[in-house]
Amino acid sequence: MTNFLVKTLANAAALAVAIWVDIGITLTGNSTADKALALILVAVVFGLVNAIVKPVVKLLSLPLFVLTLGLFTLVVNALMLLLTSWLADLLGIAFHVDGFWTAVLGGLIISIVSWAVNLALPDRS
Repeated sequence: MTNFLVKTLANAAALAVAIWVDIGITLTGNSTADKALALILVAVVFGLVNAIVKPVVKLLSLPLFVLTLGLFTLVVNALMLLLTSWLADLLGIAFHVDGFWTAVLGGLIISIVSWAVNLALPDRS
């Protein structure tokens, strides 16, 4: 449970940075508390998408990973971010990603920030 909480906080921080950079990823709300709650909910959805859908997509696209020497990871990360945006819309969370190239850049930012935050946070199983 602690590991899930740490990963959710890391995802929330990474998503916050991607939103703050203002590349076309938006999170709206009436107050700061609404935005914070929406950010935590999006981080949970993003974590679930990465835990459930991403391994299947990576397995099915394994030849593309080998062919591109791993650069296809950027495309998979962008697709997971777009899926999160779509699911957030279905759930009524005010999170939106403008398009594919925005998702690619956002996925890159989120990957870098998540990596850095996970280095700083303790790893508890």
